[in-house]
Amino acid sequence: MSSFKVSLALLPLLCLAMVHRSGAQNTQQDYLNAHNTPRAQVGVANIVWDATVAAYAQNYANSRIADCNLVHSNGTYGENLAKGSSSSFSGTAAVNLWVAEKQYYDYTSNSCIGGNQCLHYTQVVWSNSVRLGCARVQCNNGWWFVTCNYDSPGNYVGQKPY
Repeated sequence: MSSFKVSLALLPLLCLAMVHRSGAQNTQQDYLNAHNTPRAQVGVANIVWDATVAAYAQNYANSRIADCNLVHSNGTYGENLAKGSSSSFSGTAAVNLWVAEKQYYDYTSNSCIGGNQCLHYTQVVWSNSVRLGCARVQCNNGWWFVTCNYDSPGNYVGQKPY
């Protein structure tokens, strides 16, 4: 069964997120809350923080400090990436960008509609993803890079997230 991991920048949504200022929301619990709220909305069990997955996320985030490019790690975990230019671009803001794709996901056809991206959202709510680790770093160019990794990964072609 083939799988794919996704996470491209959602520039229009990212710009909107940068306009809205939020407090520093980068704790483990902040990441968990931002994930578990949309999971609960579709009847998916809570995801839990995992130190091993979090260490992987932190190591990968650290490796992107030089360029802040949204390039996947191609590791064994599912992965969502985001970046923002404002110091108010928190981990919670990144997760909220991914969750905002819900409007483009059609459960019946298990597809993104209207040519829009929705696979970050489906990774957030993927029912078999039960362990989470996220990290946020400031890059050398001043931007902020956020990665969340998921164990087990999601977005398997032909499978619904829940």
